[in-house]
Amino acid sequence: MNKKNLSLMVVMAFLAITNLHAQNHVQNIDPEVTVKKLNTLIYLINNYYVDTLNMNDLTETIIVNTLKELDPHSAYITKKDVEKANEGLEGSFEGVGLTFQLYKDTILVIAPIPGGPSDKVGVLAGDKIITVNGEDAFGEKINNEWVMDHLRGEKGTVVIVGIYRKGLERPIEYKIIRDEIPINSMDAAFMLDKETGLIKLNRFAKQSQEEFDEAVIRLRKQGMKNLVFDLRGNSGGYLGTAMSIADEFLPSGKSIVYTEGIHSARQDLNATNAGKFEQGKLVVLINEGSASASEIVAGAIQDWDRGVIIGRRTFGKGLVQRPFLLPDGSQVRLTIARYYTPSGRNIQKSYDDGTDEYYKDFMHRVEHGELMSADSIHFPDSLKFQTAHGRIVYGGGGIMPDIFVPFDSIRFSRTYTDFIRKGVINGFVNDYLDQNRKSLLKHYPDFKQYNSNFSLSEDDFRTFVEMAGKEKIEISEEEITTNKAFVMLQLKGLIARNLYEAGDYFEVIAPADKEISKALEVINQDQTYKNLLD
Repeated sequence: MNKKNLSLMVVMAFLAITNLHAQNHVQNIDPEVTVKKLNTLIYLINNYYVDTLNMNDLTETIIVNTLKELDPHSAYITKKDVEKANEGLEGSFEGVGLTFQLYKDTILVIAPIPGGPSDKVGVLAGDKIITVNGEDAFGEKINNEWVMDHLRGEKGTVVIVGIYRKGLERPIEYKIIRDEIPINSMDAAFMLDKETGLIKLNRFAKQSQEEFDEAVIRLRKQGMKNLVFDLRGNSGGYLGTAMSIADEFLPSGKSIVYTEGIHSARQDLNATNAGKFEQGKLVVLINEGSASASEIVAGAIQDWDRGVIIGRRTFGKGLVQRPFLLPDGSQVRLTIARYYTPSGRNIQKSYDDGTDEYYKDFMHRVEHGELMSADSIHFPDSLKFQTAHGRIVYGGGGIMPDIFVPFDSIRFSRTYTDFIRKGVINGFVNDYLDQNRKSLLKHYPDFKQYNSNFSLSEDDFRTFVEMAGKEKIEISEEEITTNKAFVMLQLKGLIARNLYEAGDYFEVIAPADKEISKALEVINQDQTYKNLLD
């Protein structure tokens, strides 16, 4: 990188920090003096520093460290990573179109994406990819990055994939022409009972509203009158998409969110008359992984008393970022505003102690007992606000639910964590399907029959426990008894995900989900639902 470009980029980084800090005090810095000082510094480094420097690395270090001083969410993205960073929210990527899992140093096909390139040529769930363009695709070198690098590529390009399929004497080769592959932001949409549907959204991407609308129409045809909207673990996405989906629940003219910053004039975003679910009982599920756009939706629904919020306190991200492209194609995502819920709440948690402490917040919540009891959560009166019906809500640290549901102690127990970490859960599922896939599909040709009639046997569970023992997981008889029902249901759900559709997993495990059970309890008791919102 030449001296001129380095100077420009350092100045841009410095101006970013001074501009944002101006929110807290009047800026008395002369820009010309600042630029001269920085140019002088670059000149001195280039001409007098004792060692040879990589100017590009130095520039990136300056930018990263500058942004780190601003807030936890302003960030620098290299040119190489810009496309990858946007991929999940843009709603598509280019590749062969399959979901996979690494199992015993082998690429195991979970499922080809329906209608995608792999599906069109005949790749099947359960296939094992053993070569890619003649190169071995197994062994210690195989990791997620290797698979992505070799299977993804520009639309229209060709990749030759060698497949091992159980029952065939020889491997088979498929010529796959890469294409644009959609990335769904909706994990699942199904009926919980005759009148209540569930929609689970994992992020607010470009195509999320279209997915949401299609799900509402489909579930209404199945009798849906009430909705459980699951935003647990949804870390956010596009502000515009969040606004559009919140609009589905609120009458025309109601405020959804407003944003404001020292260099960004207040912008009010209100509901239109396009809402597809303005009537009917509504429950929104949240947890510590729900952030940003999820908090916008949950906050608007809570502030207007439109629905009941169930779960645990959300992440607490109330800052708005805007992407700025730098001359070399890299990008700065700079915080330009704060967002506020209709009642005036900014739910951004404090970052006064620095970025490192900010991201340790989850562990602090665990240590303080917050995930197990709402009694350990305290807000100062200065953060107190009121909903449309006069209910007390709080800002400054995420959205607090109307009904608290503690952390699932079994799901996050040491024993179950070891099952996941050491590959016992996935190992059992893969081995079971390797032996029983054809038989299962013959007896249960569709998910509905499978979910109603299939269950793993006691022998299957003993096999699972034996696998855990081989991985040196110490588990007592008491722990086996405590974990058995949960593990069996998880295994059934994961088998369903491999046999049918990915979202079927969530339908299998829903009956044991404490937040969903609480949501149904509230919805099915008219007076309870009404009292919670009055």
